[in-house]
Amino acid sequence: MRPGLICILCGALLVTLTPAMARAEADPGGESVSYRPNRYGVGLLAGKAYDPEHFGLVILQGQMLVDYDRIVWHRAPEELYLKFEANLGITTDGRDKGLAAVNMLALFYLDAPDARRWRPFLEAGIGLIYTEYRVEGQGLYLNFNPQAGAGVEFRRDNGQALSIALRLHHLSNGNLYKDNRGVNSAFLMLGYLF
Repeated sequence: MRPGLICILCGALLVTLTPAMARAEADPGGESVSYRPNRYGVGLLAGKAYDPEHFGLVILQGQMLVDYDRIVWHRAPEELYLKFEANLGITTDGRDKGLAAVNMLALFYLDAPDARRWRPFLEAGIGLIYTEYRVEGQGLYLNFNPQAGAGVEFRRDNGQALSIALRLHHLSNGNLYKDNRGVNSAFLMLGYLF
């Protein structure tokens, strides 16, 4: 599990040190490559764990969208981004147990009739999550957190945007420990990109 955490932290550090301004560089073929500026935002997720137990969760999120090409260094569709997230949350069932997570997702914008005003998107990825709570048979407090979602981004004239999405989370240790009962959750996510 340590190599995965180190990779995620190194990737986040690399993106943080990359200038936020668009720049042009030469690729190995000699063509000029232009990157879009990074986009930053915040989000609020509210949802419920539905398997194996039922309990509510609220998560505050910081996010950064980066051109996929800037990190992976090969040509990709213009609509593809990498999304890095840092999350802090709490259960809402009276236990008041916290969680912290870091995630990396691929986010793909779909075509829309008025793409300058609104664009649907799909996102999927994985992260690491530490929870103060454990369900029976969960085993570890530190787990993997694969997730997927779909939503719509509503763009404003000033370049900022509001978004709404539905997201499914899974939490498990990937059989790194003998007890590996997963936790599945569904969330409504509201976001603001500036």
